[in-house]
Amino acid sequence: MSTRIAFLKGHGTENDFVIVPDPENVIDLPPAAVAALCDRRAGIGGDGLLHVVRSAAHPEAKGMAAEAEWFMDYRNGDGSIAEMCGNGVRVFARYLQRAGHAAEGDLAVATRGGVKTVHIAKTAANGGSAEGDVTVGMGKALLPEGDVTVSVAERSWPARNVNMGNPHAVAFVDDLAHAGDLYSAPPFSPASAYPDGVNVEFVVDRGPRHVALRVHERGAGETRSCGTGACAVAVAAARRDGADPGVTGAPATYTVDVPGGTLVITERPDGEIEMTGPAVIVAEGEIDAEWLETFVR
Repeated sequence: MSTRIAFLKGHGTENDFVIVPDPENVIDLPPAAVAALCDRRAGIGGDGLLHVVRSAAHPEAKGMAAEAEWFMDYRNGDGSIAEMCGNGVRVFARYLQRAGHAAEGDLAVATRGGVKTVHIAKTAANGGSAEGDVTVGMGKALLPEGDVTVSVAERSWPARNVNMGNPHAVAFVDDLAHAGDLYSAPPFSPASAYPDGVNVEFVVDRGPRHVALRVHERGAGETRSCGTGACAVAVAAARRDGADPGVTGAPATYTVDVPGGTLVITERPDGEIEMTGPAVIVAEGEIDAEWLETFVR
């Protein structure tokens, strides 16, 4: 392992990530090393880790190399592998832009949830310094059949099962405080609905096509934002509100407030979902390779 390992830190609506550029996939990042890097007291700190690898250099992404040069090898904060992270894709794209691998406009990013289309908006034309928002084509939602229930303490709610490349249970509640502390995963039933665990969103209404959520992310606990979760919430809300674009023939756009900011989600009549929001790189530096090696052995 190199004695110098570069990293960056970024966030999308305060869903934060350690970014490790590794184009040729030569850095060993077992779960213990990822968890150590994401530790907020003993490491760099983050809800997850974005391992930046050329698709052709990663065994899980070689088949997507013709469509997308770069693969987002995403890991949860506990070191486990995840299929997809919507906020992570936006931050991943911002890193590629910063590193000179991408420019304003369109690009493709390979993920375990498939190739995602990304659009990096131009910086404000009025002379402002803020970078443009990033829009990600999140693909289509799957809506598995069957009733699901989630619980917190003595309360239980029916939940909508939505899969955005990763599993979600969306529960509409009267008060976000009812979600409890979300340190541990809310119980759900039946267990067969989510054999590998689930991200759970608790949702309240803020106005017409405007909702707010809190989320327990599988493998991370409560986070300040969840991009795939915001998409799942918009899909569930559209079905609840009789605004399913596949039925109405009109796009459905929802503003989704998360603890770390706001995302805008649009589902088109063909089922494709787009998510738009900010992505910010806040720091860069070097990881002590000897320290990291203690978690690799």
